Amino acid sequence: MRRLACVALLLAARAALGGTVDARDYDAFWLWAGVKPQPVVSGARTVYVLQGQIEASPQDDAQVRFIAQGVALPPAPHARIWLVYRAHTLRWTPRVTQIMLAQLARWRASGRTIAGIQIDFDARTRHLQDYLAFLRTLRETLPADCRLSITGLLDWSSRIDTDQVNQLRGIVDEVVVQTYQGRSTIPTYAAYLPRVARLQLPFRIGVIEGGEWDAPPYLAANPWFRGYVVFLRNG
Repeated sequence: MRRLACVALLLAARAALGGTVDARDYDAFWLWAGVKPQPVVSGARTVYVLQGQIEASPQDDAQVRFIAQGVALPPAPHARIWLVYRAHTLRWTPRVTQIMLAQLARWRASGRTIAGIQIDFDARTRHLQDYLAFLRTLRETLPADCRLSITGLLDWSSRIDTDQVNQLRGIVDEVVVQTYQGRSTIPTYAAYLPRVARLQLPFRIGVIEGGEWDAPPYLAANPWFRGYVVFLRNG
């Protein structure tokens, strides 16, 4: 009986972990400031690496500053690299754009495969049109062969009409929809996914390492779905 009980506990533990994000099962990752590269990164196909944050000065909203993060490109020689910029404001100055373009040029010159730029911005419903205008301008500023990616909030699917989000097609090359907030999975993430799947532009699903995730079968069959990106954490 004791042996049967131990077997039952082991099976229960495995079932509980069945919906947990294990980085070893994925090949695309976000690498953020302060997060040490894990062994899984060396075999990654795609890595999104934070390069800077853009924010308004606490003393004066009119003053926008670029805060370099100094995250080194990971030891993933075959990975396609996206340079990520966390935007707390859309009022970018020419200086901010110049810094970003200089970083892009420097990393391209290093010989690494730089896929493009990703903007991480929490665009709320009332700011979506401003965000679209910002992205159009940025798209025109980037080199023609530089792709543009953005992150998207999970509640876009409920707060914003899908047709509005689909306006991004032709401006951005992909949207990565985040299913987590902070360092935890959004408990109701599954309820949003059917509407996320209605997007008619390339999209990925962002999950957090150690968080909850049970993949709905309809995602794999979606022609716009491009896979997952795991936000890595320390230990």
